[in-house]
Amino acid sequence: MLSFFPKQIATKGIYLYLGALTAISLVFFRHAMAIDFLIMGVMWVVGFFLLSSYCSQKWQEIPQKKLLRNLFLTALGLRWAWAIFSYFYYSAKTGMPFEFSAGDSIWYYEESMGNVHAPIKAIWNYLFVSTDSISDSGYIFYLSLLSKVTGYSILLPRLVNSIFSAATVLLVYLLAKRNIGEEGGRLAAVFTCFMPNLIFYCGMHLKESFMLFLLIAFLERSDYLLRSKKYNVFTIIIPVLLGVSLFSFRTVLGGAAVFSFVTALVFTNTAVVGRWKRIMLISWGVLAVVTLTGGVITTEVQATWEDRESNQDAKRSIQTARGNQWAKYATGTVMAPMMFVMPFPTMVDVDEQYNQQMLSGGNYVRNFFGGFVLIAVFSAIFITKNWRNLSLIGSFVIAYLGIISSSGFANSERFLLPALPCLLIIAAYGVTLLNAKNYKFIKIWYWVVPVMAFAWAFFKLGSRGLF
Repeated sequence: MLSFFPKQIATKGIYLYLGALTAISLVFFRHAMAIDFLIMGVMWVVGFFLLSSYCSQKWQEIPQKKLLRNLFLTALGLRWAWAIFSYFYYSAKTGMPFEFSAGDSIWYYEESMGNVHAPIKAIWNYLFVSTDSISDSGYIFYLSLLSKVTGYSILLPRLVNSIFSAATVLLVYLLAKRNIGEEGGRLAAVFTCFMPNLIFYCGMHLKESFMLFLLIAFLERSDYLLRSKKYNVFTIIIPVLLGVSLFSFRTVLGGAAVFSFVTALVFTNTAVVGRWKRIMLISWGVLAVVTLTGGVITTEVQATWEDRESNQDAKRSIQTARGNQWAKYATGTVMAPMMFVMPFPTMVDVDEQYNQQMLSGGNYVRNFFGGFVLIAVFSAIFITKNWRNLSLIGSFVIAYLGIISSSGFANSERFLLPALPCLLIIAAYGVTLLNAKNYKFIKIWYWVVPVMAFAWAFFKLGSRGLF
């Protein structure tokens, strides 16, 4: 069992990215990315692979307390550095410290600023009582409370969000350790620490960093509740409150999280979750669902589910009208089989998609790790056959990505992001399972990843008739 990320694989990942980026930039030279986006892509990829390989070996045998300290301080330092850099970078590029084509982030900021001097009770009534939809209300409430301390600052809330993002790394370690072992837990935490996409959102005013903290906290506490022999009202109420809070950030996220917990209750082995404990938690869960039925959350979930196909059709129609003629083929049936490895990296300059170009390196890392995810899934089902004890993490990924694949946001990096920490845990499990036999598959995957990147560039340009 591998307990670290091999330098040989890390180096191969870097070379493949540089080769794909060079080939795409030369073949589609008229649509090559700007130099700053090229540099960022290389920085993300080289930094992730080299640091993950080095730290996974350096930290594999250090005491847990020192490991957690190293992980938190390293993750926080990287996230603060990016938050500060991106603040001035966006200011220079867009004229304000917000990302390219900023929409939601500015709205979040303005909403929170409008509540700076408002009483907390008034803010609560505005966001949760006198409203027909609570999606996003949780984040605005959090920002509004934070603004009472940070004032009108734009940078300080991002630095605070970076703290929660760094804490997410520690939660990933605790969750992964119980599911895939100590070696896998350390690997998953290292991957989460250096993952470009997770660092990237610390430089924005968006909800993703804090939302992911709540999500992983819910999964970690739910997993603890399922596996612990001792439990009380606090170990039960904490995951419940965290689960309910997710609905106030993104409705489908809360739904997928609840589904994963119910699935884990049903399928986890009796040796892990005792029979009477299972009956008690299922009964309690049914009571909680009945309590929520008829409320704003239930109505919103039902509306989201009923509108999923029409939303997907509308999104494809809008993309086609804008010149993306091949978007009509991006149906749920087509996108679903690829959800473990998406989104694809944007390595060409098209439609002023600058945010996607900034993250080409991060999305490439996701594609590269898709091979290890597939190894882990295959092994859990057919070889080790321990999929039941991984049902909490696995069911969340399948449920959430399944919902997104049937929506109009199947290749939207932002909407796919919530599954990333869990996918990193699964990928870490795949790395620990590497041997001479399944490494042959990874060697094939080395060819698949650059082909996917090139095909995506071809699709983006071809669908718009740009060559």
